[in-house]
Amino acid sequence: MNKLITKLGLTSLALLPSLAMAAAPAVADKADNAFMMICTALVLFMSIPGIALFYGGLIRGKNVLSMLTQVAVTFSLVCVLWVIYGYSLAFSEGNSFFGSFQWAMLKNIELKALMGSFYQYIRIAFQASFACITVGLIVGALAERIRFSAVLIFVVVWLTLAYLPIAHMVWAGGLLAQDGALDFAGGTVVHINAAVAGLVGAYLVGKRAGFGKEAFKPHNLPMVFLGTAILYVGWFGFNAGSASSANEIAALAFLNTVVATAGAVLSWVFGEWAVRGKPSLLGACSGFIAGLVAITPACGYVGVGGALIIGLAGGLAGLWGVTTLKKWLRVDDPCDVFGVHGVCGILGCILTGVFASSSLGGVGYAEGVTMGHQVWIQLFSVGVTIVWTAVVAFIGFKLADMIVGLRVPEDQEREGLDVNSHGENAYNQ
Repeated sequence: MNKLITKLGLTSLALLPSLAMAAAPAVADKADNAFMMICTALVLFMSIPGIALFYGGLIRGKNVLSMLTQVAVTFSLVCVLWVIYGYSLAFSEGNSFFGSFQWAMLKNIELKALMGSFYQYIRIAFQASFACITVGLIVGALAERIRFSAVLIFVVVWLTLAYLPIAHMVWAGGLLAQDGALDFAGGTVVHINAAVAGLVGAYLVGKRAGFGKEAFKPHNLPMVFLGTAILYVGWFGFNAGSASSANEIAALAFLNTVVATAGAVLSWVFGEWAVRGKPSLLGACSGFIAGLVAITPACGYVGVGGALIIGLAGGLAGLWGVTTLKKWLRVDDPCDVFGVHGVCGILGCILTGVFASSSLGGVGYAEGVTMGHQVWIQLFSVGVTIVWTAVVAFIGFKLADMIVGLRVPEDQEREGLDVNSHGENAYNQ
């Protein structure tokens, strides 16, 4: 058992419930069950309403309802697909890239089946919430000009061929887990995965009409702040819940999330202040997200000092991503999905390999693994994720374009997607 844990680069049986089941007879723990249900609800809270309000406030008022609708409906679509085949392909036994269909429609899962100390049904819901918010992140890069039907077609393709295999590779004993990649709560599976898909989509759907010639300002900053606050609270379910138990690793992940996020807010705001002359609420909100993203892959592996450094670096990296890098890429990413989730996700994954070292306060590496080797593994996992999701996203968007077309007509885009795609107005004047 210990050799298998070492091979997978794990530090706790709690991180892989199926191994815990093999080590000793599983017994349901009421505290762990309650903890995991609360964490699942918190992650669902991040998606509806957190990401919806955050993205909705960032775009123009004539498109806010289209964003809320995309987030709500893709959330529901992913939930249904998750039950039909998603959970099974991601987390059942299979090969290095996919699971099998043994749990399709959740068959062969008994009511009292356990994953470690909590019921498997709760794990199904917890992992479904991760899949939902990952898809929700992507739509921010496509805002204000994509067809609603194209989004739905893309989601089916991308979830099936990108999210599920990457989740299996990282968290279910697949290729990257076998190599010893460390990703506690979704640096590769969620943030890099979504950010690269969003970047590909932003290029393929094209820039918004008037981009670079007209002002595109967030229409409701209080809404952005509210969404940020909800995401911040929900993220504790995201990170602490990934310990799969109410244990010391969950406590470490919880504290690291607090500390890293605070550091990122300060570094982003002071960096913005130095460059632009004024600190902004939008900068503070962006700093929150940058810190949360950067610490996500590391939160259960690094010490508190390491978490603070990762957060400080994440804030500056995110600021660079949405200013300098965005200009270099010449992309219209309305909600800065790649600039924040991509850049900070990559940074966090790499720094996990550094600060997981016991000499730097982390939990330590697997037996015989050096810092240099772990960082190489982290870089490899980042590279695999980028290439895999980019290829699948390209295929998904092209299929959607062939079937229904990616983009709405320019006259509808200028009038707004709320009225043209959904027949509604957010603000009646």
